[in-house]
Amino acid sequence: MPTISARLPSEEKDELDDVAELLSEDRSTTIRKALREGLETLRLRVAVEQYQSGDVSAAEAAQLADLSIAEWLDVARERNLTTQLELSDLELDADTAAEL
Repeated sequence: MPTISARLPSEEKDELDDVAELLSEDRSTTIRKALREGLETLRLRVAVEQYQSGDVSAAEAAQLADLSIAEWLDVARERNLTTQLELSDLELDADTAAEL
């Protein structure tokens, strides 16, 4: 496993230590979990923003978020997402879903 170092302000290091203690984990494990969850959140946020603006289709948004089409459609429904996609984009999504 590669090693990565980062500089943190004292307040963030203290918060990291507090969360590690709360989870009864060492600092490295807590950092890995926080990074993994943070990256998932960032991917989902970008997918939502691009889908909402009509820049990507549902299939593309699912790929950005690293989700299946079904999982993405659940996210879109839960968040009441709308899009400005053209009919051809929706046909592409339907074709992609049919391939599954």
